[in-house]
Amino acid sequence: MNEKKVILFSLLFTVLLSLFVRQINIEEVAANNGIEAVESDIFIQKVTGIDENFIRGVDISSIVAQENSGVKYFDRDGNQADIFATLADAGVNYIRVRIWNDPYDEAGNGYGGGNNDVEKALEIGKRATAHGMKVLVNFHYSDFWADPGKQQAPKAWIGMNVTQKATALYDFTYETLTKMMEAGINVGMVQIGNETNSALAGETGWDNMLPLFRSGSEAIRDIEVEFEQKILMAVHFTNPERPGNFAYAAFRLHAAEIDYDVFGASYYPFWHGTLDNLTDVFEHIAQTYDVNVMVAETSYAYTAADGDGHPNVVPNEGQTLNYPLSIQGQANALRDVFQAVADVGDRGIGAFYWEPAWTPVGPPNQWESNRLLWERYGSGWASSYAGAYDPEDAGLWYGGSAWDNQALFDINGNPLASLNVFKYIETGAVPKNGIIIDDVLDTTTEVKYEKGMDLDDLMANMPATVTAVYLDNSRRNVPVNWNLEELQSALDHAEVTGGLNTYTISGAVSDQGLEFSVSCLLTILPENLVQNFSFEEPNLSMWRIAYGSSNGYVNRRQETPKTGLYALHFWNDTPLNFTVEQDFFDLVPGTYAYEMFLQGGDAGANGTLNIYVKINGDTIKTENAQLNGWQNWDNPSIIGIPVNEGDVVTIGIVVQAAPGAWGTLDDFYFYLVKGGS
Repeated sequence: MNEKKVILFSLLFTVLLSLFVRQINIEEVAANNGIEAVESDIFIQKVTGIDENFIRGVDISSIVAQENSGVKYFDRDGNQADIFATLADAGVNYIRVRIWNDPYDEAGNGYGGGNNDVEKALEIGKRATAHGMKVLVNFHYSDFWADPGKQQAPKAWIGMNVTQKATALYDFTYETLTKMMEAGINVGMVQIGNETNSALAGETGWDNMLPLFRSGSEAIRDIEVEFEQKILMAVHFTNPERPGNFAYAAFRLHAAEIDYDVFGASYYPFWHGTLDNLTDVFEHIAQTYDVNVMVAETSYAYTAADGDGHPNVVPNEGQTLNYPLSIQGQANALRDVFQAVADVGDRGIGAFYWEPAWTPVGPPNQWESNRLLWERYGSGWASSYAGAYDPEDAGLWYGGSAWDNQALFDINGNPLASLNVFKYIETGAVPKNGIIIDDVLDTTTEVKYEKGMDLDDLMANMPATVTAVYLDNSRRNVPVNWNLEELQSALDHAEVTGGLNTYTISGAVSDQGLEFSVSCLLTILPENLVQNFSFEEPNLSMWRIAYGSSNGYVNRRQETPKTGLYALHFWNDTPLNFTVEQDFFDLVPGTYAYEMFLQGGDAGANGTLNIYVKINGDTIKTENAQLNGWQNWDNPSIIGIPVNEGDVVTIGIVVQAAPGAWGTLDDFYFYLVKGGS
């Protein structure tokens, strides 16, 4: 087989699947999952361990600003409807509403984010009560957003000491709750602070925070006595994934004898670790301190699309997206949070979905008119007016909703099927078409193709399946049939042009007589000029191996090759210092590229590994290489290598490492990228 030409396929699956039906009887699926045969557009497994009092809540604090901006909401029949009625019909039994002390500038312009003052809370609370839902009052004790990154005191409290703030906090809490109770609002729970990991109302550290928690608790207990109604007092923290974070907060509250009923957590699955961990940390708090636990905030995206022209929080780098960005993925994410809380036992009392109604005020191509609405009514996350109060965040990044793709309503205000999770967790639900494919995971695969192989050999090395995610969040491998005519045409074209071309190759996934499209991006590299590039031939005369110290520790061996059976292996119990090089003559003028693969370890703190290119004996470029561990292959490369007529080019690698360093070198590539004019 001629090894001088290697074709590297970089397969990036962009899967265009819609409906992939598995013919499963609804009653059979329901029975297998221990649920009632409720027919739906989504699959929901019944949540075990809950009763009618289990909290199925939402935070729709921005709703008044949304409606003032002209946003309309519809019921499941497509009729314009009061969103509170639609939520109640979907099984929601609790509404959470945030309160800021004074979210306005001196001219009365709102800071945005719903402009959530006491008057907004009264309006939302009345509407929730009228539709049979309880209310969780969420005091931020700030004039704008309070979270782990910022806990600014209200403007009116600036300059107060801790004792003075504690008095002001008591008064604001007591007076606000009095207004709500006198308005007939069914206040079931009050939250003292929002995500108070290390600060509250401008005070940092537990010694300063605890008097504020105590004042809030006392205000709630005094309201209970005055109105003869039990009200749960809740605290709220975030980052359950950080070891000991929640345990320490609960310990400090207990040690200070703070009287509270509920330990609440923010849990966003793309940031906050596993659900098993959430259940574990909740169980510790519930069992150790005999308090209830709940998720005060959660959400998940149903699409990656931006609805209003303001960038969204999800998807983004560094996030863990264990569910498809789809309606079903959103539904599964929410359902699993409910189950994680229920798994705590009787002390796990429920969860709230954060801002499911924060839909766009207008499409993304109408950004300027959207901006005017955000500024006027506060329907964006922040207005420009908030800059004076919050210059480092709102002052720089004010704009629309970063959450519209995590709403439980579409961009036009129609309820998504995932909204019904709140009622389906009691019964379960099975889609009328059975458990179909919801999404397909993106996959990147590299396939080596050598000149002389026929198409059957190539296809035998290509991925035969792609991983499909079904409505029940199960994963299965689905066969893919690639278009052989397109593939052969691409190979023929690459042969004529010399390679370094990209082609889109189509394929199909078939099941039950239905066929769905998939595609892959095919990149073909030109002829590899490296002789014995993978060390499969025993003759190494084309390679120059030189040592800077004792000889004999670089050998062609059948030990951890990247491809084939052989690679260059190195190890010694004394310091390593060697180079591996190959020369090239009579090259076509143009621009070239060089890359190789290596794996291994124990290079030492002062170890140096570099690949390099020399032209006529002078080193022109180097790039760092790494030993990252066994079979963790590093692939350093140098591109843009200029070669003129008559140049002698040398490619190589230098390894200087500590005694005991080990590894293998394999699959060297040197090829023409673009010929000279």
